[in-house]
Amino acid sequence: MAEITAAAVKELRELSGAGMMDCKKALSETNGDMDAAVDWLRTKGLAAAAKKSSRTAAEGLVGVAVAGTKGVAVEVNSQTDFVAKNEIFQNFVRDVTGIAMETGDDLAALNAAPMPQGGSVEEVLTANISTIGENQVLRRAKKVEVANGAVIPYVHNAAAPGLGKIGVLVALESDAGVDVLEPLGKQLAMHIAAAFPLALDESGLDQDVLDRERAIAREKAAESGKPADIIEKMVEGGVKKFAKENALLSQLFVMDGKTPVSDVIAKAGKDAGATIVLKDYVRFQLGEGIEKEESDFAAEVAATAGISR
Repeated sequence: MAEITAAAVKELRELSGAGMMDCKKALSETNGDMDAAVDWLRTKGLAAAAKKSSRTAAEGLVGVAVAGTKGVAVEVNSQTDFVAKNEIFQNFVRDVTGIAMETGDDLAALNAAPMPQGGSVEEVLTANISTIGENQVLRRAKKVEVANGAVIPYVHNAAAPGLGKIGVLVALESDAGVDVLEPLGKQLAMHIAAAFPLALDESGLDQDVLDRERAIAREKAAESGKPADIIEKMVEGGVKKFAKENALLSQLFVMDGKTPVSDVIAKAGKDAGATIVLKDYVRFQLGEGIEKEESDFAAEVAATAGISR
């Protein structure tokens, strides 16, 4: 029997789109013959994902869950919005979200983790692709936790409990009771969903993003014809304004449009007689950053019917 190497398993995964253990078994069954292994997977219905793996998966669901003082958000993508209504898909996202409570942000660990019904997360996902008939991708996960306080979840326009297109988690560190933290956290989560902050505070903003804003501001300022020193002040002023508007703690609270979020939290803590710290947050918006494929439906129909346009 031929030795089954990790490199061979990896190659077969890339060729077929099947799970790691399925690829290893296929190679074992075919004595390491790559072409025969692909055929073996196809006969088992496990290579159906390969034909669909190049299709953009930008729909799907975001799942959020909380257990005690920790919470997790997960994004699983599909090709169409119809899959988000599929019970198999919803149950998968729900199960994976629960598993991510233990594995955290590590996608490799999450993919390898066992599912309640058997098989790994990756293996069940591959099987679901064949069953549902669409490419699906476990895209990202993030876990937040506090030592003392609460993690508050929020799903905007939920498709089912804990599942939707925008999922938010707010981690509040405090000795204040849940009667204070939960309503505050819910309001902050709604703000985060609407205001789309890029970081918790200005120090957390991505340097590449700031550099891009600086370049844009400099180009705009140069058109003013003002002296170089004035232009530089205009540029720095523009970057500072951008940072203030995109860092969560300095954003104006959407509920009143005038109070910085940091002041809202400070006032809530003062009223409760306890310090409240917004330690971290998560905002997952479905398909964020994925370039969706544009399709011409009329052209597809015409092509199917053999009609030239």
